[in-house]
Order: sequence, then C-alpha cells, then structure tokens
Amino acid sequence: MRKVTAILSALALGACAYPYTPPALAPVTRPAGPATGALATSEARTPVTILVSIDGLRPDQLGRGDTPVLDALARGGVSAAMRPSFPTLTFPNHYTLVTGLRPDRHGVIDNTMEDARRPGVRFANTEVAQVRDGFWWDGAEPIWVTAERAGMRTATMFWPGSEAAIRGVRPSNWFAYAADLTSAQRSEAVLDWMRRPADTRPALATLYFDTVDKTSHNVGFLSPAVGAALREIDTAIGGLRDGLAAIGQPVNFIIVSDHGMAPVPPSQQMPTAPLLDPADSRAIYSGPMIGVIPLPGHEAAVTRRVLAYRTHARCWRREAIPARLHFGTNPRVPPLVCLSDIGWRFAQATIPPFVKGDHGFDNADPSMRAVFLANGPAFAAGKRLAAFDNVDVYPLLRDLIGLPPATGIDGSDAPFRRVMVRSPG
Repeated sequence: MRKVTAILSALALGACAYPYTPPALAPVTRPAGPATGALATSEARTPVTILVSIDGLRPDQLGRGDTPVLDALARGGVSAAMRPSFPTLTFPNHYTLVTGLRPDRHGVIDNTMEDARRPGVRFANTEVAQVRDGFWWDGAEPIWVTAERAGMRTATMFWPGSEAAIRGVRPSNWFAYAADLTSAQRSEAVLDWMRRPADTRPALATLYFDTVDKTSHNVGFLSPAVGAALREIDTAIGGLRDGLAAIGQPVNFIIVSDHGMAPVPPSQQMPTAPLLDPADSRAIYSGPMIGVIPLPGHEAAVTRRVLAYRTHARCWRREAIPARLHFGTNPRVPPLVCLSDIGWRFAQATIPPFVKGDHGFDNADPSMRAVFLANGPAFAAGKRLAAFDNVDVYPLLRDLIGLPPATGIDGSDAPFRRVMVRSPG
C-alpha cells in the first residue's frame, strides 16, 4: 500500500470525431527559475484525467455568480444535467460513477446498510472500520482498481470506496477522509501529485468536496452559507486549474455531483411511529427513504401495516419496487422500503428549525438532477448535452485514460461521442 497521509503539511505545497484517442506526448516548455537563469527545459506531458465531485450540487446553482471558474469550464467544454441513480444518496452514486453499475448491482445500496453474511454488523458512512472494509465494496471493481491492474497509477483525494482494498487493490496514492481538510488543501494535494515526474504521476485522480452538501443539510436549503461554500470550492478548483497550467500539465476535467437537493420544511418531517413498532420491527435507515425490517415472527403483520401507509409516501415489498428505479434485487435492500414524496421525509431525530436541504428522493424528480461538466483537450467547446444517466460517466473515464471498453455494465459512452475530439496522430 502506498498511502498518502491526511496531514497536508507532509505534502510539498506549493464537431468532432470519435472515439477519443489519448494524444501523443507533446513537449511543454517550462520557464526557467528566476534564481538560476538556467535555460528553459522541455518535458513531455500526456493529459491526465481528474474526476471532481461536488456533493449535493444542483445544476441550477451554477451561473448565479458564485461559480465563475465552473461557469468558464462549462463555456469552454461540455455541460449537462445528469440523472443520478436510485437511491439518490452519496455513497451509492459515487460508487456508480466509478463502476458504471447501478447501486442494486454494485451492492452499495445506501449510506447505511446490512448484509446477512455479516450478522450484527451495520455499514455506515461514518463508521471508519466498515468504510475501509473491502467486503462492502467488492461487488464491483472501481476504475482505479482496473487502471492499477493495467499498470496505470491512480490517486484519490476522498472518494467513497477508495479507503478500502477492493479485490486486493488500492490506488497508488489515497487520502483517509478528514473532514477538516479545506477545499484549497484538497486541491493542492491533487496538484502536488501532478507535479511529480512522469513515472510517479497519476493518470487518473479523484477529488471530492462535501461542504455544499453538509451546509445545505445542516444550515438550510440554499442558505447564504451554501453560496459561501460553493464560492470556496469554485476558488479551489480555479487554483487547481491555474496550477496545472503553470506547470504545463494538460488535463481533462470531469466535474460532477452525486445528486441534487430538495427543500424540506420542518412541517414536512414525518414521524416514523405509524410505520415502526419496536416490538415487531426496526428501521435500518430513515429520511426521504426508510427501510423497514420485521422482527422474526412478525413479518406478516409488519408488512400489512407498512404497505397500508399512504401519507406522503409510497411503500413496497423489496421485490415490488417499480422497475424504473432499478432497485430491489440486491439482498442488502431491506424487505420493506418506503419512499417519501418530494419535500417530505421520515424523521427519527430532532427536527431542525429551518428548511432542510435533503436528497434520497425519486431520481426522476428534477430537483435530484446532478451536475456534469467536462473540459479539456478531449472535448469540444461550448456543447450542451441532453440529460443522461450517471452510469455513463464510467465508460467515459475509461475512454479518457485509455482502458478498453467495458462489458456488462449499465452505462455507455454514447452520450459523449459527438462532443469528443480525436487527437492528432
């Protein structure tokens, strides 16, 4: 394992043909340092791919004055509103983006889940030991594992799954999640990787920002603090872009979010008591979606009670979840699932005194749409795509770093074929 420590001070700071073919090495002239007066040198740098996630960012939050860097990248590249997979939650969708499989297939079906093969153990995105256990992630192979096996170096600055050895493989460099690492520090860490010589420079890196999501949840939906968080992230991405330009490193940016966000007023937070009775059932998770597990011997009664529930929600047996959601065949999905109407949620904890931003709703709802931006030598400028499913990002990433097309996945690179360029030679 080549693990990068999470302490930043340890870093050295500082119209188109298809398919896309990664360009041949091109010489990049780097200016001499002023102190030495040495002659300028040339270094051949091939484009790298950097996958950036801004958790919880809605497409309609761009272009409002808070995101000049992201807006410029959109104008100079490709943009779209992207459909997340169901459920519209962080861990499931981040793993979909790097595997090309929907959550029901890759197995990370929620931020909180259980598996019958591990009795008494609960996975939660806040439980470090479980997050770092490859058992929960081995249902699919993320792109960094495939790339490493193909002899490419990869690096991950916070991405769900990247702290675990998945199928026995880790990224060449990775950070253990540290919430207090600022947006600027996260970007600087990625830039530091790109300053390395060619033999240790990652071909693919990921970068994750969570403050927009956290602020919307904890301070309020589209509160002024959300704008401030977005400006901070935009500035950090600008610093990364400018730093890469300064060292002459070409880059294909893929900038996404995992899901959107919807407002939930305090008056629309629903008690779970009509669904749950501690004597006969328990919930594995709650919020816009609640998963109910009957206790042994109470299956019939709990099922009748849950399926009869009609207040601002729809409830199903696992096997009867609508096919369009592509959810319910994985054994980790609870036996009974209820999905609240947009703007409502099941609350088991204290109800906040503000309009809470939340997600986990039906992925067909426009408020759950995610961001997609692509900018770099692989892409035409000023192109807007129709909405597509986020399973399509993974095959695009494979194209960009030169992996062969994948089989057996849920996505396709078809949405991008008219906006990608063939490199000369």
